Amino acid sequence: MRWAISPVRTDGFAVTKRILVCGAGGFIGSHLVKRLKAEGAWVRGADLKLPRYEASDADDFIVGDLREQDVVRRVIDQRFDEVYQLAADMGGAGFVFTGAHDADIMHNSAMINLNVLDTARHQGCGRIFYSSSACIYPQENQQDPDNPNCVEASAYPAHPDSEYGWEKLFSERLYLTYGRNHGMQVRVARYHNIFGELGSWSDGREKAPAAMCRKIAQCPDGGTIDVWGDGQQTRSFLHVSECLEGTLRLMRSDFTGPVNIGSEEMVTIDGLIDRVAAIAGKRINKNHIPGPTGVRGRNSDNRLIKEKLGWAPTAALNDGLERTYAWIRSQVEKGRADAS
Repeated sequence: MRWAISPVRTDGFAVTKRILVCGAGGFIGSHLVKRLKAEGAWVRGADLKLPRYEASDADDFIVGDLREQDVVRRVIDQRFDEVYQLAADMGGAGFVFTGAHDADIMHNSAMINLNVLDTARHQGCGRIFYSSSACIYPQENQQDPDNPNCVEASAYPAHPDSEYGWEKLFSERLYLTYGRNHGMQVRVARYHNIFGELGSWSDGREKAPAAMCRKIAQCPDGGTIDVWGDGQQTRSFLHVSECLEGTLRLMRSDFTGPVNIGSEEMVTIDGLIDRVAAIAGKRINKNHIPGPTGVRGRNSDNRLIKEKLGWAPTAALNDGLERTYAWIRSQVEKGRADAS
C-alpha cells in the first residue's frame, strides 16, 4: 500500500494530517474515507473486510479483526491526528430486534471499542470520534409515533429498546470517561438511520430505506410488497452525505457531545414506501405482516446540534431516496443480468 505523506490543506491551513477510519470497509466508513481523501488527508482504513461495492480510496488499508488486540496494535501503531471509530456489529431491524444476535452484538462491538480506545490513548492520538446511535433512547419516550422524545438529555433513566442500544450507551460512557480521566479529545454522535448508496440492501442487515428500495425495484408495477407491522411506525432518515458533514463538523468543534446527527423530517414506514414508489414510477400495494419493528416513533431532535455547531441537516428525504433508489435498482438489474 502507499505510505507517502504530503502536506495537505484543511480549514485554510497547510498541515500534515494523518487519519484513521475504523470500519472503513462498511457503508459509512467507506464514504468517510472518500470524503477525507477529497480534503487531501492521508488516510488509513481498517476493517474485517474491504468495501463490498467499490475499491477503498484509503492510502493504506489493514484487513483484520478489531476485536483482537494484536490487530488493533498493528492498526494504531503511531499517533493519528484523527481517529473515527465506526466499526460495529450492526444491521437493520431484521438483525437487531429479533434477539438472535444479541450476544454477538454486545460482545463484538464492546471488544472493538475497548481495544481501539485504549490503544489510541497509549499512542497519544489526537481527537477520536465514536458513532453511537439513536437506539440508546428510552423505549417509553418513543411510544407515540407522532411525538417521540429524542432530545439528548432524555437518554437517562436509561431503557434502550435493544441490546444494540445498551451496548452503544455503554460505549458512549466508555469514551466519555476516557476523555475525563485521560484527557483524550473524544467526540460522540448519535446517528439516526443513515442511508444511501453503497450500503447493505439484500444481506439481512439492510435498513428500511434500502429494503424498500430493493423490494420496489424487484416488484412489478401494481405488485405487492411485504411490510413489517402496520406501517404507521415513524422514523427519520439521513442521507450519508449529510451524516459525514455533521460528523466532521462535530469532530473539529470544541463540543464533545453526545449529539444527535439526524434528520427532523419524520415519515411513517408506509409513507416511506409511497415516496420510493413515486420515485420508481410504480403503483405498489402493501401487505402488512408480523415482524420486528422497534419503537413506534423516532425522530432526531436537532436543537442541540444547531446550538453547538450552528448547523443541522437540511436536505429533503426525497433527494437521498432518489439517489439511493437509482443505485439499488442498478444493483438489482445487474444481479438479474448476472443470473441470466
